[in-house]
Amino acid sequence: MSVDTNPNSVHSIGQFYGVKGRDLLRQYRDFQSEFKDWNQRGHAKKWLLYPENLGSQLSIDETSLSRGELYTIVTNKAAKGGRGTIVAIVAGTKAETVIEVIRKIPESLRKKVTEITLDMASSMTMIAKRCFPRAVRVTDRFHVQRLAVEALQEIRIKHRWDALDQENEAIEQAKASQTEYQPEILANGDTVKQLLARSRYALYKKPNTWTDDQKERANLVFERFPDLKKAYDLAQELSNIFTDTEEKLYGLTRLAKWHEKVRQSGFKSFNTVARSIENHYQTILNYFDNRSTNASAESFNAKVKAFRSQFRGVRNVEFFLYRLTQLYA
Repeated sequence: MSVDTNPNSVHSIGQFYGVKGRDLLRQYRDFQSEFKDWNQRGHAKKWLLYPENLGSQLSIDETSLSRGELYTIVTNKAAKGGRGTIVAIVAGTKAETVIEVIRKIPESLRKKVTEITLDMASSMTMIAKRCFPRAVRVTDRFHVQRLAVEALQEIRIKHRWDALDQENEAIEQAKASQTEYQPEILANGDTVKQLLARSRYALYKKPNTWTDDQKERANLVFERFPDLKKAYDLAQELSNIFTDTEEKLYGLTRLAKWHEKVRQSGFKSFNTVARSIENHYQTILNYFDNRSTNASAESFNAKVKAFRSQFRGVRNVEFFLYRLTQLYA
């Protein structure tokens, strides 16, 4: 028997029958669902395995199920986020723990995996290498691009703090001289402090997707802070390498040129990004073979979060996982 266990729905049904919603949910969980007879219930909090869902192309990522507790999730790309998606869910992100669980799947099945996408975390790399030895590892390009955007935002935030300091000093000077403080108002109506705060979203986007207001704000911030324009161009160029390049060799060449521009820029945060890319060159370049990303894993994580928010959090982890696997495993 299937019941909508959304708290609002349960409460409404409970009112109709004169039963408390919490009691109705407990009745469904303990008696009407098959949760009590679930063959993985005994170890559900620690790990879940569905070897039958193993495919040739996998994704591995981490997500939070409750109270910030992280779980490592392996998913099958071929399932496209529907039934058969979940291959493994393991509590924590410690490589040795996850490896021990995934190795419960017969080696003959694990050797059939040809490709696995992942982020730059060393633990994920170790898991993929030891559990799926024949799989080509592909570092997710969106994680690489996100590093560059975060480096750009770090520069913007530094300018914003400087603007806040300057404003505070100007206010204090005005008080000392018994004059009224008048902030500088820019052409679009922003103060410098507001300009730096409100340009955040424009810096995430490509120029051809800016609204008129974002375009005006971007032009103002680039005119006033040329280093932000240079950093924005570096972030956009890295993104374009992945979207506009077809061949791996050409991708390598363009990344090398990008590295040189980063070196010349003198931006510490971007040099850190460049070093991270250099340490993962081969797996990043593997993207150009099949243009595989970890988007399916990110999409599944979004579904988990939406499922979690629907139930206003997770009170019973085992039952939450049971419901999740009924949908996606």
